Amino acid sequence: MGDIHGSFDGRFGAVRDALAESLADRDVGASVAVFVGDELVVDLWGGYADAGRSRPWERDTIACVWSTSKTMAALGALILADRGVLDLDAPVATYWPEFGAGGKEKVLVRHVLGHTAGLPVWTEPVRTEQLYDWATMTKLLAEQVPASEPGEVGAYHALTQGYLIGEVVRRVTGRSLAAFFAEEVAGPLGADFHLGLAAEHDRRVAPIIPAPARAAELRAWGSGNPPLPAETANTEAWRRADIPSASGFGNARSVAAVQSVLACGGEVRGVRLLSEAGCRRVLEEQFSGEDAVLGRQVRYGMGYSLQGPVCTWGGWGGSVVAVDLDTRMTVAYVMNQMLEEGPIGDYRGLEILMAAYEGLSSSA
Repeated sequence: MGDIHGSFDGRFGAVRDALAESLADRDVGASVAVFVGDELVVDLWGGYADAGRSRPWERDTIACVWSTSKTMAALGALILADRGVLDLDAPVATYWPEFGAGGKEKVLVRHVLGHTAGLPVWTEPVRTEQLYDWATMTKLLAEQVPASEPGEVGAYHALTQGYLIGEVVRRVTGRSLAAFFAEEVAGPLGADFHLGLAAEHDRRVAPIIPAPARAAELRAWGSGNPPLPAETANTEAWRRADIPSASGFGNARSVAAVQSVLACGGEVRGVRLLSEAGCRRVLEEQFSGEDAVLGRQVRYGMGYSLQGPVCTWGGWGGSVVAVDLDTRMTVAYVMNQMLEEGPIGDYRGLEILMAAYEGLSSSA
């Protein structure tokens, strides 16, 4: 399984054990991080960065986290809302006038964050390479007629959400979401997370290893528009792409470092990004019920899934981050071996999360 490296507070030995068990069983390489408040109490990594198990997973190894990237895009929107630059209750067309076409004038920014904007997929046929053309993808969404009334139907916007949030951010800041995130979030926090990856970091990437088999449920709801084989994440085009819903690269430490802002009332390690009230907005319920795309019960807040005071989301194949605003704990898991066992993914990340809670309860 390869050695496990890093450090952990003795109370959180169960997290190390969970990672070791996963690496011995189904993982190839992975990293785990836990923050309690702004203290990094678990920072572990192990296994291998390649399918051939010839290159160790190092401290600075990063991987594509797929939809865990959405938490970074959502955090950016929350920061702008807290600054008064963006009104989450305003129509998207307030900032992006062209978006009002096709009967979308009542789609609010919060509908986009809550997956109820009625634009879960592009209805116009799209080629994979078009994903790298921001202007084309956002133009198609601006022209599209929504599939449902805004705010009424929860339907996971797997790829479209990032373009929708990103274009709003671009309109209000004059910068791409990737640039805003790098300059206003990752940079100040010193977090090694990237929405689109510069060539200088390629050597550190652990290529995604596609799942051995795809679950029947996932085959059923996958739109195939555009076709998106998991191997796409290993291409140079994808690494350079501005796809805020899915083309983020990082490791557990960097994912948790960023998202711990929400657990800490908006300020971590001397850097304040938003107010405590601005953090709590993440818990404002936008939808509760069966998601029309995922086919399972879900409760959406402002860009995250909600479970009580915990906001969370994960990426295709296994990565996950969870932020508990009451206990101030943030847990992240990032790996290269994808598994697809159903719409809610597999249980590796959940096992890490439960182990972290075990450590937290032992210190109470």
